[in-house]
Amino acid sequence: MTTRFRKGLSLALFASLLTPTWLGAATKTTTFAVRLTLTADCNIAASDLDFGSQGVLAANVDQTSTLSVTCSTSAPYQVGLDGGNAAGSTIANRLMTNAGAATVQYQIYRDSNRTQVWGNTPGTDTVGGTGSGAAQTLTMYGRVPPQTTPAAGTYTTTVTATINF
Repeated sequence: MTTRFRKGLSLALFASLLTPTWLGAATKTTTFAVRLTLTADCNIAASDLDFGSQGVLAANVDQTSTLSVTCSTSAPYQVGLDGGNAAGSTIANRLMTNAGAATVQYQIYRDSNRTQVWGNTPGTDTVGGTGSGAAQTLTMYGRVPPQTTPAAGTYTTTVTATINF
């Protein structure tokens, strides 16, 4: 064997070791489905309704806050508010209390004129809409009416917002 022939053979052998064996192999394919099932769903979040710091309650104290509703596209919804957790509070007569059980009356309305009380009976005194898949903002219009001013202190209640869809 000549040196030239041996070099050529060595290079051919080396090249064959570097060449992947799969290059000459056959191939086959398959397909598969990708699936996601979405159900009608909604999420709700609320910001606090804060009437601030007041002195004598001789005139209306108005404030607004918002609810954020995110529902599946085309899902109809109704948002209701309960009367709050203060003792004796109802939707018609909402109350905030302090630590000594004194109360301050307030109300939450569905409209900026503050004439439509926001309750929790779907289709009657709730706020409805249709989901868009994105967050939708609903405004709550609060009012503390003139009333006999109780003792100084912090008056609170917790209102539950419910979304029916």
